[in-house]
Amino acid sequence: MTEETNTNLYTTLRSIEERKMQLRKEIRKDNDKINKLRKDLFAKPTALTSKRGKLNVQGLMNTGAGVFDGLLLVWKLYRKFKK
Repeated sequence: MTEETNTNLYTTLRSIEERKMQLRKEIRKDNDKINKLRKDLFAKPTALTSKRGKLNVQGLMNTGAGVFDGLLLVWKLYRKFKK
């Protein structure tokens, strides 16, 4: 919106206060959503073990692929910057 329309919308203190309350509600709602996603992101992974506590083959494959990918990256960077 342009400044002209913003000044026309908020002509009284009551309208400013209502808008402020509305924005606070939206910010709190977004903050709750961000906190939930952050908790899900940093939760302990359970993919390596099954319900019985034994190692899961798929979890081991994912971890092995990640380690291999990391080692390849380190090797490529080493070769590039060893000059």
